[in-house]
Amino acid sequence: MQFRDLNRQYNHIKSDIDKRIQTVIDSTTFIQGKEVKELEEKLADCVGVKHCVSCANGTDALQLALMAWGIGPGDAVFVPDFTFFSSGEVVSVVGATPIFVDVRKDTFNIDVNSLEYQIQKIKDTGELVPRVVIAVDLFGLPADYEAIKNICLKHELLLLEDGAQGFGGKIGEKRACSFGDISTTSFFPAKPLGCYGDGGAIFTDNDEWAALIRSYCVHGKGDNKYDNVRIGMNSRLDSIQAAVLNAKLPIFINEELDKAQEIANIYTAALADVVRTPVIAKNYYSSWAQYTIQLSDKKERDGLQVYLKEKGIPSMIYYQKPMHRQLAFSNYKYDDKGFTCSKKLADTVLSIPFHPYLTSDEIEYIVEEIKKFHES
Repeated sequence: MQFRDLNRQYNHIKSDIDKRIQTVIDSTTFIQGKEVKELEEKLADCVGVKHCVSCANGTDALQLALMAWGIGPGDAVFVPDFTFFSSGEVVSVVGATPIFVDVRKDTFNIDVNSLEYQIQKIKDTGELVPRVVIAVDLFGLPADYEAIKNICLKHELLLLEDGAQGFGGKIGEKRACSFGDISTTSFFPAKPLGCYGDGGAIFTDNDEWAALIRSYCVHGKGDNKYDNVRIGMNSRLDSIQAAVLNAKLPIFINEELDKAQEIANIYTAALADVVRTPVIAKNYYSSWAQYTIQLSDKKERDGLQVYLKEKGIPSMIYYQKPMHRQLAFSNYKYDDKGFTCSKKLADTVLSIPFHPYLTSDEIEYIVEEIKKFHES
């Protein structure tokens, strides 16, 4: 059993993927080929924004957004404490200071009360200038953007949506990757929409920011890549990865998202009385990057993981350590105060196999083994 079975997905759309990859090989246009332009147009239309700029990976996408805004030394950027490292890493890379914010125990997303507190705390000290909120759509569920946007407006902050796991999610009819002033996503293979290597994209309605990001992606180019008007980076989505994504996108939108909802509903109905299952608020729609359950404590979580492994069922812990406890951020001298939920989640979460190609027998087996563990 695979945690996320990319082989089954490939076999389902093999002919289209193979044909598109072969077309790129035949053309020998491996960088910035027509497949990339086609993908950017499709993604922008799908999300409902004016501009989509593809890049090399989701981490670069976040960094490029911060670069477009001129974020740097002396700036404070507010980041969820419970998320993947890159959400905070890019802040340090551009020279700004990541300010970690606790998350909600039900949705795993940024807690607006903690956010408000941390913003005011930074303002009161006067040592940094609050500039940006990075809101992460963790495990596929969009963050509480209505409340987050109100806070950003109140404090005159920019909003960066980290939709690395959220592409395909929605609030009402508005799609993930359209909620931020700039939004980003990742096409890492295990993401809801993944390519066969690394890839990412940036979304915005702002013409100036989009033009800057396109320049930064290609060594700060001006009229062409040999006319360098600013210091940039080398971050481009290659044509073969774009070809893969062009083949996957319609299947993802028209088939896989609906199937993911079905599987999530089955899991929740079967496990709600056994473990704490994910909470999806009314009007919210998750793309289900992961299906993450919560156990009562670390001992029970770790015990279940060992038990499932013995039964041939893979599982993952996202994430074993909150951001404020990462050694790489130790120079910021955080303590554990104010991160109650992040600490608890790091000890109690467990993600179980989840992808649109799970069979009914596999789902039943996973559910029954989790139940057996709790009955023993």
